[in-house]
Amino acid sequence: MNKDVVLECQALSKQYLDGKQTIDVFRSIDFSLHKGEACAIVGASGSGKTTLLNLLAGLDLASSGTVTLAGVSWSSIKDAKRAKMRNKEMGFVYQFHHLLPEFSALENVMMPMWIAGVSKSQAKKLGEQLLVQVGLGERLNHKPSQLSGGERQRVAIARALANKPACVLMDEPTGNLDEATSQDIQALINELKVSHNMAFLIVTHDEKMLGWMDSAYRLSQGDLVAIDN
Repeated sequence: MNKDVVLECQALSKQYLDGKQTIDVFRSIDFSLHKGEACAIVGASGSGKTTLLNLLAGLDLASSGTVTLAGVSWSSIKDAKRAKMRNKEMGFVYQFHHLLPEFSALENVMMPMWIAGVSKSQAKKLGEQLLVQVGLGERLNHKPSQLSGGERQRVAIARALANKPACVLMDEPTGNLDEATSQDIQALINELKVSHNMAFLIVTHDEKMLGWMDSAYRLSQGDLVAIDN
C-alpha cells in the first residue's frame, strides 16, 4: 500500500436480498484517498452515497472486496478493534452535527479524546486549541442550543479532528446551512486540510463544492466514476 494512501477500497461490492431477488448497490468499486487530499463523492438521493460511506468507515461490511484504513483491512479485525480504529484514525461530521446537547462545545470536542484514554487536562488543552482554530475561542463553554448552525458545525469539525485522525469523513456537512455559512465551512475545511495534512472525504449532493476539491467522483447506478475537476 502506498504510504500516502490513508483509505482505500478494492473491488468493493455490496448486495442486498429483497425476497429472492439480489439487488446490487455497488459493483467492484476501486477508490483511494491520499494524505492531504480533499475528495468529494456526489450523487443523487438514493444513489448509495451514505451506504458507501458506511462501508468505508467499517460500519457495514462489504459483500466482496476490501476496505483498508491506515493499512488495516476492516474485514480482518473484529468489532471492538474496528471501533478503536475509527476512534483513532477517523473523524466524522454529519449534516446534523450530532453534538451532545447537555455538554459545552469544549466538552463535546473533548469526548473522543476521553474515549481514547487521553487525560482530562490534556484533552481540555487540545480541545481549546481546536476550537480556537475553527474560530470559536470565545464560545468554549456554550452549549449547542446557544450556538448558530454554522457554529455547531464548526464544533463538530473540531471534534472530528480531536484524535488527529488519518482522515475525516463528512456526510452532507453543508446540507443544512445557508449559502454564506456553507462557503465559510468549505473554506475552513480547506484550511484544515493544509494545516493538518489530513485527508477529507465529503459525500454530498451539492455540486458547487466540487470547485475547491482536489478530486471528485460521481456515484451512479452502482459505479463510481471520476469527474474531471
